[in-house]
Amino acid sequence: MPKSRKNRSRVSRIAEADGISFSAAKLRLLKKLRCTLRFEKLAWAEGAKLVAGVDEVGRGSLFGPVVAAAVILDPAYRIRGLRDSKLLVAERREELAVRIREHSIAWAVAAVDSARIDQINIYQASRLAMVEAVHQLACDADYLLVDAVKLDCELPQNAIIHGDALSASIAAASIVAKVERDRMMAAWDPVFPLYGLASNKGYSTPQHLAALREHGPSPLHRLSFAPVWSAPVPQEVLSFMQEGEPTDIGDDVIAV
Repeated sequence: MPKSRKNRSRVSRIAEADGISFSAAKLRLLKKLRCTLRFEKLAWAEGAKLVAGVDEVGRGSLFGPVVAAAVILDPAYRIRGLRDSKLLVAERREELAVRIREHSIAWAVAAVDSARIDQINIYQASRLAMVEAVHQLACDADYLLVDAVKLDCELPQNAIIHGDALSASIAAASIVAKVERDRMMAAWDPVFPLYGLASNKGYSTPQHLAALREHGPSPLHRLSFAPVWSAPVPQEVLSFMQEGEPTDIGDDVIAV
């Protein structure tokens, strides 16, 4: 059985045994994992010098881009407190993101917009964003630690299940990507105030789902996602979309 399926089965067993939701069971499991430099040290021992952690955020969101980051940590500078961004409060993520950007050898962020997500599906869009983040690094990585998936690039890489909870480099990428995507959602909130984007970040909260049913999706909602395409009100179309003019959010893949 593939590792991803084994881990999903383990989370499902926890959820069933404790009578909690799958997401709550997953968070409980993640909290028990230790985020260390074990995988980085293995790569360094094999001769790698610039090990980049890579992760994405926003994969399950109904709105906006999926955002990825790549981070090459400095082995000589320890950043304490790195862990999966989902396990950190917003203020702590912000603090760590500043330290990561200041003290890493290199970092980069890239995003794939909702239109491209609808064209190629969210899985492929997530992988595309991660590859672009790697390409945007100021110095070339020679080894990748990736959260759960294998990327379409020639660099040696290790796809680690729950990587953002186990690898410090992947956790750092998770934090940087999460902070950047949250910033985007806060910027879009006053543009599309009906959906509560500043608080729900585009995810399927009751408020968000109710707004979709009542008002229909915005131009930046992901039409390939069931709660969006099944909304009874048609998607809003802005004038620039009809006229084919460029938007201020750039191309399908955006270097942030």
